[in-house]
Amino acid sequence: MPRKSHTTEQIIGRLREAEVLLGQGQTVTDDCRSLKISEQTFYRWRKEYGGLRTDQAHRLKEMEKDNAQLRKLVTALSLNNDIWRETARRNGSARPGAGKR
Repeated sequence: MPRKSHTTEQIIGRLREAEVLLGQGQTVTDDCRSLKISEQTFYRWRKEYGGLRTDQAHRLKEMEKDNAQLRKLVTALSLNNDIWRETARRNGSARPGAGKR
């Protein structure tokens, strides 16, 4: 079965619908069936988007994307720094008389 891609607005809208249905006395299983999503999807969405407005969810996604880019940058810089340290260590010990004081 192919995965469906839902937008943030759709997810928040469906969660609000589910809250209304739950308030009317329906069970989570019935809500999920009427919204055409699995219970696992419902609980995952509720964990991630529960209580958020659409603009807050967009901001959250934007910050997560920025955070991922920053993590990649830090990883690349750390690796580069390690390479420079290793090169400096090897070049320093290769010189005659290096390290003797």
